[in-house]
Amino acid sequence: MVGSIRQGVAVLMAMVIIFGAWVGFASYAESQPNPAVSAAHVVKQPEGNMVGKEVRFGALPTTLYNVASTQTSTGSVSGANDSFTPIGGFALISGMMLGEVSPGGTGSGLYTILLFALITVFLGGLMIGRTPEYLGKKIQAREVKLAAFGVLIMPLVVLVIVGIAVSIHAGRVAPGNSGPHGFSEILYAFISQTNNNGSAFAGLSGNTAFYNVTGGIAMLLGRFAIMVPVLALAGSLAAKNIVPAGLGTFKTDTPLFTGLLIGVILIVGGLTFFPAVSLGPIVEQLLHGRLF
Repeated sequence: MVGSIRQGVAVLMAMVIIFGAWVGFASYAESQPNPAVSAAHVVKQPEGNMVGKEVRFGALPTTLYNVASTQTSTGSVSGANDSFTPIGGFALISGMMLGEVSPGGTGSGLYTILLFALITVFLGGLMIGRTPEYLGKKIQAREVKLAAFGVLIMPLVVLVIVGIAVSIHAGRVAPGNSGPHGFSEILYAFISQTNNNGSAFAGLSGNTAFYNVTGGIAMLLGRFAIMVPVLALAGSLAAKNIVPAGLGTFKTDTPLFTGLLIGVILIVGGLTFFPAVSLGPIVEQLLHGRLF
């Protein structure tokens, strides 16, 4: 029991670190002056980018709320996501790209980070040359395949549908903005729908036949397709006997495992979605002359 609690704490620490990092760089981005407001010769912007923010609280509390909202399944907002700076918007988008693992969407966030944990122990097992174990159960080829399949479902659904949306007229006419910001609106819409979030980037006229149909497909696959490998994985692990830990067991209750888990989450999310966010919020920010 104590070992399981310590393993849970190691996973929890990964969630806390990721969430803290996202709140940190999003808050810094939103504390900067809004370029459009500056172009209107408004020199003093002491609160930073207050466009679309909850004026009762200011830019930073609103940013905290929206980052927490997009990394869970609440779908609520305390300010207009579409009015965030490009890097602030990147924080909102990328939090969902990681599978809402921190602070964790209801249900979906928990089993997604557990899928990442299984992939992490598999990589750790490769490093030490031993069959990996997690929570006392051996992680073998079947479990690794199911975990990898579960992690890839959401990116496959999002990227395929976004690719279709930007390739046909019905998808390109919906964004209210042109260029990279319009692409961010399309990308955000399908990531939110697939990840069981429900928030919107705004600016996208989503009440069309194309977006209603593709959005429904994204929600259907995002909610149910991932359940198949997750339930199969749960059944496979439940049928296994508990194996006592030995001298060669890769420990999953240490800071080393927490760091490796964070690395796996960021690398998988980064490699999968980096080309997409490069076309959206990153290039939009670079158009302002700097990344931060």
